[in-house]
Amino acid sequence: MSTLFTKILNHELPGHFVYEDEKCGVFLSIAPIVRGHLLVVPRSEVEHWIDLSSDDMNHCFAVAQKIGKVLMKTFTPNKIGVLIAGLEVPHTHIHLLPIMSEADLFKRPQEASQEELAEVAELIRRNMQD
Repeated sequence: MSTLFTKILNHELPGHFVYEDEKCGVFLSIAPIVRGHLLVVPRSEVEHWIDLSSDDMNHCFAVAQKIGKVLMKTFTPNKIGVLIAGLEVPHTHIHLLPIMSEADLFKRPQEASQEELAEVAELIRRNMQD
């Protein structure tokens, strides 16, 4: 059975994408910890990141770095936090978080409206073109 993230990657469920290629997709979290909270998700359905192939892991982190630079430009945070937890959805994913301080990492996720997600995704995509 396909995971929630596979259904989003396959466009069977909605997702606010900022990037997609043959190995992964990057879309906004529906319950962001901070504005601009993105998920880098490999197309391979692997539950635990340590079981992901080296090729897929390297690709996902290269994409995360590229997108992280766009997040720096878009939101001007102090840092881009990176987190792999894997507790919510049994499909490896990398959280990218534009953070101003360590306290941002401990905020509770807040459900975002579809309108807000669309606005943030468009802002990020616009900065990718520059």
